[in-house]
Amino acid sequence: MAADPHARAVRELFDDGEVREVLRETFYRAETPSRTVAKTTPEAEPSSGKRKRVQKPKPDHYEIICISMYKEDLARLDEKVAALKARGHRRMTRSALIRWALDQIENLETVPRGI
Repeated sequence: MAADPHARAVRELFDDGEVREVLRETFYRAETPSRTVAKTTPEAEPSSGKRKRVQKPKPDHYEIICISMYKEDLARLDEKVAALKARGHRRMTRSALIRWALDQIENLETVPRGI
């Protein structure tokens, strides 16, 4: 009886070292500032059918974070991003608008308490 091709594909997927690192959460605690991320490329496929991996350096000038915001604040942020895009700021994003707003605060003493 032949092995189930879907089960084999799942085994091959989870056999990858990087996947095991992510599942163990060691991937996110790496000490190296510029981790390399493996990308598969369709060209140069070996005869085994597996794709060749090309190592690309992962950017280390930013971090992906998660913040919580009230729905009303997110709606206001999205409205402002949409208005700026309508004015011609084609590449405006939530992150870009938040970075710009941070740059506007010169003196922390002027920020009201209780915000």
